[in-house]
Formats: sequence, structure tokens, C-alpha cells
Amino acid sequence: MLLEDKNAVIYGGGGSIGGAVAQAFAREGARVFLAGRTRAELEEVADEIRSAGGIAETAQVDALDGPAVEGHADAVAASAGGIDISFNLISHGDVHGTPMADMDLEDYARPVVRTTFLTWRAAARHMIRQGSGVILAFGGSGPPRSTTM
Repeated sequence: MLLEDKNAVIYGGGGSIGGAVAQAFAREGARVFLAGRTRAELEEVADEIRSAGGIAETAQVDALDGPAVEGHADAVAASAGGIDISFNLISHGDVHGTPMADMDLEDYARPVVRTTFLTWRAAARHMIRQGSGVILAFGGSGPPRSTTM
């Protein structure tokens, strides 16, 4: 297993893309920490991971809130012994579909730049202390998570 004994924090872990990444990380042996705004969606992904034999924890975290992101990263590192992977899959749903020519800078920067910076900084502080880690981000938006097709 490629990620055995690794701790992976996945911001946006309740969405379609975040959920798929979380499941893949768990299949490879990672303990996944799903973070996002909607607890029900996070719990749905966590239940799927657990039913397949993986380890998943959830936390309702708004990735636009710096102190909340820092507090979550600190809590994960303290309970799990560190953060090995931080993956930001925050969707840009509130501005998705707006033409760039019609969008204000703040509307673009808020979900794209702010969440990326906050999640990277929080993880980096722990990874520097442990001497290793991987920080990833996926920009864009997937469809809302749904169990019906």
C-alpha cells in the first residue's frame, strides 16, 4: 500500500472529487481526515471509507476561515502524530459559471487563492517540523455529490 501509515487531510472531502480522492487515499492505506462545510456529505464519504475497511474522520471546517483551518490542522497533527498529505479540493461553486470577464477579483481570489493559501500554510507548518509532506491542490469544480445517478 502506497500510503500506509500516512495521514491525509482533504479539504472539500465531501464533494464528488474530494470524496473520490479520499476513497483512493484510504484504499492505499492512508488515514483520511475529511474537512468541509457540509457535515452530512463528509459523513457519507467517511461511512463509505469505513465500510471498505478504511479509517476516516470528519470535521466541519470552512477553508475560508484562517483560524478554523489552523485549529483543524493542529488537532489532526496532535491526534494523528503529523500531517503527511494536505489536499485542497475546495470547489468554486459560488462563482462557478461566471465568465472571467464579468467576475470581480475578490470573487475569484476568495475561493481560489484564500483557501489554497490557508490550507497550504497550516499543513506546511507541521510538515516543516516533521521534515516531510506533500501539499496538493485541485482547482475547479465538480458536480455536487449525489448517490443517485
